[in-house]
Amino acid sequence: MEVGQMQRRLVDYTKSLFMEGFLDGQFLQLQQLQDESNPDFVAEVVSLFFEDSEKLLNDLTMALEQPNADLKKVDANVHQLKGSSSSIGAQRVKNACIAFRNFCEEQNIEACLRCLQQVKQEYYLVKNKLETLFRLEQQIVAAGGSIPTMEMGF
Repeated sequence: MEVGQMQRRLVDYTKSLFMEGFLDGQFLQLQQLQDESNPDFVAEVVSLFFEDSEKLLNDLTMALEQPNADLKKVDANVHQLKGSSSSIGAQRVKNACIAFRNFCEEQNIEACLRCLQQVKQEYYLVKNKLETLFRLEQQIVAAGGSIPTMEMGF
């Protein structure tokens, strides 16, 4: 596949992530912070998000499996996950966390367990999508091309 085709594929794929609600404008702002002096900035930030999120999801799972789950602690972890999701533009994860926090406030353990599954599902979906995005970018660079910049008004 030639570079122009790969670039168009990347642009189309990226647009689909926004259209399907996986990402929001915050991701574009993150991309704007990347330049020649720090070409892997977005991938590094997102990689840290993945590491932190995996730990938080494990902590949430263990906390909710306890007989008397501490929903204040659960809520604090969900709040942290919501913030980090928001900071990279992972919109669907952030939205699932908002619903999760509401059930923590209501002390509804069954709904919290359902929300945990929803948050995990959205997290693993966006993780897979972003890994694919980064692979496409790597293929373009490896072929000698440059990464096309995205604008908000697509």
